[in-house]
Amino acid sequence: LSDSEGDLLFLLDSSGSVSYYEFSRVKEFIWDLMRPFTFGPNDVQTSIIHISTTPTMEFPFDRYLSSGTVQQAIRDTQQLMGDTNTGKALSYAKEKFFSEEAGARPDVPKVLVWVTDGFSTDDISEPMQLLKDMGVTVFIVSTGRGNYLELSAAASQPPEKHLHFVDVDDLPIITKELRDAILDVIQANRFRAVDITSSSFRLMWPKLLSQETGYYTLEYAPIDDPARKRTKQVSGAHTNLMLSNLAPETTYQVALIPESNVHYIPPQTTRVTTLAEETSPAQVLISESKPHSFHVSWAPTPDSVIGYQILYGPLPGDSVKLLEVDGKRNSTVVENLTPNTTYLVTVTAIYKTGKEKSLSAKACTQE
Repeated sequence: LSDSEGDLLFLLDSSGSVSYYEFSRVKEFIWDLMRPFTFGPNDVQTSIIHISTTPTMEFPFDRYLSSGTVQQAIRDTQQLMGDTNTGKALSYAKEKFFSEEAGARPDVPKVLVWVTDGFSTDDISEPMQLLKDMGVTVFIVSTGRGNYLELSAAASQPPEKHLHFVDVDDLPIITKELRDAILDVIQANRFRAVDITSSSFRLMWPKLLSQETGYYTLEYAPIDDPARKRTKQVSGAHTNLMLSNLAPETTYQVALIPESNVHYIPPQTTRVTTLAEETSPAQVLISESKPHSFHVSWAPTPDSVIGYQILYGPLPGDSVKLLEVDGKRNSTVVENLTPNTTYLVTVTAIYKTGKEKSLSAKACTQE
């Protein structure tokens, strides 16, 4: 999961109110949550702060810059015991989240994941509000009882997306959902492609300029053929653009260069791979028509098709029969028909993606 830049801080309940077993399960959960991320100065950075009598940073954001070293550092984290002074830990987190000495970066999304047994000895509402006011997205995972109202006020809104109550043994159930939600936060602020098809995609980016402060130059080219580079100018008011007439199954290198008349803004880059071409049956041919059968064939389609459905029925009328054909074949014989009758035949290609595309033709049986 490269292309995602963000500082991700875990607030870990390390106090005596947590059993050794619970602490080790929570470490496993964090370890699993972080597994697919790419770490580095232009990717994700992570840090852990312990909730105890005095908050303690396990490691700063910029210490571990590979998945392997992050995983090992999480494994090596030891429980501190002591009191559950969460409010103190939140104030400390706020300080570290925005300090260069802790390896935090000024302009990247900030995410706090607080894993708690739901219990705190000091007030959390004020320091939590300060963090949120500074743009931190707060996720809370409560493995204990915890006051729902207090925790849903502490988490970012809406709580159904940012607050999870889950037994410590069931943490793996929420891993993917929480990881995807963290990714949404990290990626909402970056240059990325959406709505990717075989011939187009839409580029989205954060608002870096305005109509008055400049314009963007957009450059894009297939990675294996840089000479085919194309350039577009886009108004500073825009935050998205559709690129079309692209080649299928091709990886494009795309650069968005903000041309600001106020100050230098670094170019944003991304790579986007278009999908395989999904050509629906290009034509449906009827041949070898007999009184009780005819032959249906269609233009062959790519590997992305898993099968075809042939629907046929007499016109006019609504009695339709279905014939299923393997995706590797591109013809079939339709039998047991009525002589001297016009049929409507529809061939539908079913793609691996679940998409369907259809084409129809009329056919007459002989007398």
